[in-house]
Amino acid sequence: MLAELRHFIALHWRNGLAELRRAWRAMAQRGPSQVQFWLIALVIGVVAGMGALGFRVGIGALQEFVYGASDKALHSKLATLHWAWVVGIPVAGGLAVGLLMQAFSKIRRPQSLADVIEGAALREGRVDRREGLASTLASLITLSTGGSSGREGPVVHLGAVISTYISGWIRADGITARDLMGCAAAAAVSASFNAPIAGTLFALEVVLRHFAVRAFAPIVIASVAGTLVSRWQMGDVTEFSLPASNLGFYGELPAFLLLGLVSGLMAFVLIRSIFIAEELGDLVQKATRMPDWPRPALAGAVLGVIAIWFPHIIGVGYETTSRVLTGQIGLWMVIVFVAVKVAAVAITFAGRMGGGIFSPSLMVGAMTGLAFGYVATSVAPELSGAETLYALAGMGAVAAAVLGAPISTTLIVFELTGDWQAGVAVMVSVSLASALSARLVDRSFFLTLLKRRGVRLADGPQNYLLGTISAGRLMRALGAEDGASETRCLELVEQGHSLSPEATLERAFALFDNGKIEFIPIIEPTEEGASPEILGALFYIDALRAYNRALAEIAREEHA
Repeated sequence: MLAELRHFIALHWRNGLAELRRAWRAMAQRGPSQVQFWLIALVIGVVAGMGALGFRVGIGALQEFVYGASDKALHSKLATLHWAWVVGIPVAGGLAVGLLMQAFSKIRRPQSLADVIEGAALREGRVDRREGLASTLASLITLSTGGSSGREGPVVHLGAVISTYISGWIRADGITARDLMGCAAAAAVSASFNAPIAGTLFALEVVLRHFAVRAFAPIVIASVAGTLVSRWQMGDVTEFSLPASNLGFYGELPAFLLLGLVSGLMAFVLIRSIFIAEELGDLVQKATRMPDWPRPALAGAVLGVIAIWFPHIIGVGYETTSRVLTGQIGLWMVIVFVAVKVAAVAITFAGRMGGGIFSPSLMVGAMTGLAFGYVATSVAPELSGAETLYALAGMGAVAAAVLGAPISTTLIVFELTGDWQAGVAVMVSVSLASALSARLVDRSFFLTLLKRRGVRLADGPQNYLLGTISAGRLMRALGAEDGASETRCLELVEQGHSLSPEATLERAFALFDNGKIEFIPIIEPTEEGASPEILGALFYIDALRAYNRALAEIAREEHA
């Protein structure tokens, strides 16, 4: 009997190992099955959640070391420090960021959530891992030593780095890797905000930019896992505590409609201020021939000088945001604060110091809403509730307009505050702010930033996909049986109709439309005056087929 039991256990042990080996080989060759995919999503959720938690704890620990206070009491502590510390710490932090980027980054700037969105859309669900890790460290230093930005963008980018490693290990195809990136983004947001519902929708709405059913279940699993990691360390508490709100409902709703328009304009001002500051920084750097590495230190010096009088600009700013949401700052002070905060955020980004835009937009929105609330409640006190309700609605409205994410931002505001009764006011303001801002910029800060880099994701896949397919990949080689004649290719080259192998279908279709030709010669660039070397030709029908296949792949992913 004992021998039979040992044989039974040994047999099933060997069979189990064989099944595991077969499953791993199948996953490596064909990608994970649905159940395997959910297990991987769970792992990514835990790891990305721990990464977000470690990033948050790291900021707090470094702030305690350099300032002697965490973000919850940082601004009060700054008021007691000697001005030399207030100025010197951001300079030192900026210098560390500049040297870090000089050593580990080819582009000499920290990457952001925009790069994650680009990776999901155009890079098979992957981001640069070396750049990503360096950017995470740079953002941690920035947020701990005086930069005026947020922690949510960096943790999403860190999650994308984690998903990129895992996608490489399992040899995931583009669709699977994008879904895994969505899982990592959801877990990072959920762990950072203790907001599992909003984290799920954020990944779908902002990172993947579609709501495919196929991606929903694993993203939910990862989001919940990230939240559990956060609650294990931080507890089940909301980020902000609010006084009881009192909405006058029908009589007060027109004021929240107007607040939505004001918030949309404020979001536009914040976005444009960042881009103008970046352009100004580029001009100064070019005029002075300054290398890249001192630029963050120079921005840190400017921030430090401002912080002598306005310490609320330093760091993530949750202490000041909490004071705004509880109405502890007066009208004129909050107006001054919002102007200075917008300037500080612009300086931080122009200095390439690192960090995200989400937390600053929450803070700017809360201050905008509170200022509006003071005015609205004084004009019609008999119809008005609390000024702090306007601060809550403004916080959601500006953030939603900046991120281009009205659904997930509304839910993040709810989960940050725990105040679900004010839902109508927040949604009304968010909807109008998002609609107005989308007309003034390319839908969001991130998509506008990408367009400035030449990546037009806001135009939709029917446009940006053209820039992802190279002519060289589709050309028929010169001399092929179904290829173009060399004589006709030379004629077209002389007429100015030719492409390099690296040129994309965006350029090719423009030539097809203008030249009314069947094919375009593909030539190897040569020195000026030399005869071009013809490699082959790109036929119109081949370009159309490749474009249709790419569109069909996008449709298959979104409707899976």
